[in-house]
This record gives sequence, structure tokens and C-alpha cells, in this order.
Amino acid sequence: MLAIEEGDTQVPALLPTTFKAEVTWLGRVENNEDTIRSVSLEEMRLSFAGADGEVHSGETRPSCVRVRSQHPEGTTIRNTRQLSVVSEEELAFIAEEVGLEEIHPEWLGASVVIRGIPEFTYVPPSSRLQSTKGTALVVDMENRPCNFPAREIEKDHPGHGKLFKAAANGLRGVTMWVEREGSLNVGDTLILHIPDQPTWSHIDSARQTGN
Repeated sequence: MLAIEEGDTQVPALLPTTFKAEVTWLGRVENNEDTIRSVSLEEMRLSFAGADGEVHSGETRPSCVRVRSQHPEGTTIRNTRQLSVVSEEELAFIAEEVGLEEIHPEWLGASVVIRGIPEFTYVPPSSRLQSTKGTALVVDMENRPCNFPAREIEKDHPGHGKLFKAAANGLRGVTMWVEREGSLNVGDTLILHIPDQPTWSHIDSARQTGN
């Protein structure tokens, strides 16, 4: 093991940025047997298992189709999809594309809606959103659009739900997990922290060989 001399400093692996987000909505999915709709909250209490009362909480979960290249479906894996976080700005883009005045976060089964970070869906994996109270969430990865929100939209606005999946491509937000326990409230400020790491130069070729 490399000895650290007295006075040596370590470069932080994560860098706080000047990008800030305001929490504009909170919710949880309480029962997903028939619907993915979430119900709104004023406060969200978060443990290492996720949000209290949320069906997607848990320190582990059964693997799903999104990771079928890595695990047989139903395998017990670490739960890095505890929360679904979306941005108000990107929801507005989706609404315009599907021909609605707004996209309600309940339809998406969203956990947190934030405002203020541009191109939020593409923030780097392993980035953090940390509140001024210390509560910290870690970005797993982009949350890909699926048909479940489309069905919820279709229930309330027939003819518009079928447009959701295409409209939400690259705008669906991210999945996150709890790094530091605490709580979130509507109106809280979250600071974006990003990994101090350059982009891998082989990413494009790796994606091509992985298809």
C-alpha cells in the first residue's frame, strides 16, 4: 500500500458545482399493482433503502429487463433505482411534443421534480444532488421511456399517451439512490456534484460493439 506523506493532499473525487436545483414536487408510488401513479408529498423521508412508503424502496431489488444483459430476470441485485427524478424543464418539452399543456409527474410515477439544471437527463452517472441539509442522492443512469406512463396519460387524455415514448426520449430524467439519509421538502435547494473524471475516449466504439 502506498504510504501517504504528512502534508499530502488528496484531490476530491467529486466536485461541487454552481448548478443548483429547486425541488418543486415530491411523490411516491404506494401501490403499483394496477398503476404506476405516484401521490404528492410535502416531505419525503429517506433512508438507505429509499423513500418511506415507496414501492420501489429497498436495499436490493429483483433485476428487470433493463439489465437483462447482465443478470437473469428476477435475480436479486443492489437497488440503485430507488427514486425516479425528473426535471420541470424536460417535462415541459415532453408536454409540447405530445400536445398537452403539461405532463403531471404522477403519470410518470416520479419521486422528485427539480428545476434549474439544464439537460438534466444527461448529467453524468455517479453525480450527486445534495441538499443544504446534507441529504444526498446519487445518479444511477438515464431512465429510459417505457409504456407505463403512456398508459396513465392515455387514461386522462386519450390519443396523447401513445406519443409519450418517442417524445420522452432523452428527457425522462434519471434513477437515483440514497447515499446519505435525511429528508427532502418542496422548496429545498439541491447542489449538483459531478465526478472529477474525464469522459472515456472509447465510449462510442464500446457502444457499437455492445449492440
